[in-house]
Amino acid sequence: MSKTVLVTGGAGYIGSHACKVLARAGYVPVTYDSLVTGWEDAVKFGPFERGDLHDAARLDEVFARYEPLAVMHFAALSLVGESVQNPGLYWKNNVGGSLSLLQAMVRNQCLNMVFSSTCATYGDQDGVVLDEDTAQMPINAYGASKRAVEEMLGQFGIAHGLRSVIFRYFNVAGADPDAEVGEAHRQETHLIPLMLEAIEGKRPALTVFGSDYATPDGTGIRDYVHVMDLVQAHVSGLRWLESGKKSRVFNLGTGHGFSVREVIAASAAVTNRDVPIIEGARRAGDAAKLVSGSQRAKVELGWEPVNSTLSQMIADAWRWNGHNNYRK
Repeated sequence: MSKTVLVTGGAGYIGSHACKVLARAGYVPVTYDSLVTGWEDAVKFGPFERGDLHDAARLDEVFARYEPLAVMHFAALSLVGESVQNPGLYWKNNVGGSLSLLQAMVRNQCLNMVFSSTCATYGDQDGVVLDEDTAQMPINAYGASKRAVEEMLGQFGIAHGLRSVIFRYFNVAGADPDAEVGEAHRQETHLIPLMLEAIEGKRPALTVFGSDYATPDGTGIRDYVHVMDLVQAHVSGLRWLESGKKSRVFNLGTGHGFSVREVIAASAAVTNRDVPIIEGARRAGDAAKLVSGSQRAKVELGWEPVNSTLSQMIADAWRWNGHNNYRK
């Protein structure tokens, strides 16, 4: 009997890569996606069910049809700037949608969730080593909405026995090395794809948002994780739940940060092209430095971010750019 996993947001960047590794690991990933931000062309590794998380009847129909052993929950809005300008949208979508999903899981007795959270729940804590016990002090509605879902998971665990593995991501980058799926957003905000678009002439230049941070070169520092390393951790998290272990939180980062200027230099080296840049002002809600200090995923899950070098993340994203045929 095949093992089915419901993947919300499976038509998006991280969710589509998760579906690939789930299928490779012997699971049947069922994508549940509204296609507001995802791409139907990215659903290649299992069934597709179009639906909204707020649609309780549709969720019940999908749960009844597939009887999944767990849910991987990626579906969320994730633009920090937008969340600062329109927080209500993030509370409605990320928190309200997740509440609807959790209620459907309880109704249908599917009590295992692997949840896509974020290091944005920690906020801007310069000089602090960020591990799973660091105080959560989000500075934007995106981070706050993810923290709220984490709290809901804990409460649903107490009330209904729902168990969860929560992954707090640092910056996800790169693409499937086979270029079957990759990173494609209708509104692109991520550094590496924006930089590659500037290199290709698809945009005039890359805007560097803030060069006056208290960092060695003045630009923001982030911990970059290859998307394939990240989703492999999700399979390990799923197996953690399947083995009957208790709910757990894991940071997913490499422990090493790179500044925007370092990423620009690496991109120029990988592509052998210059990166046109414009110096811009800081964006609201952006932290100066976000780097993981955690070893928990490595120790407890045996997770190793083997692909997460800057050169490989950029090279895989560059290769994907040449293959991207999602309908836009």
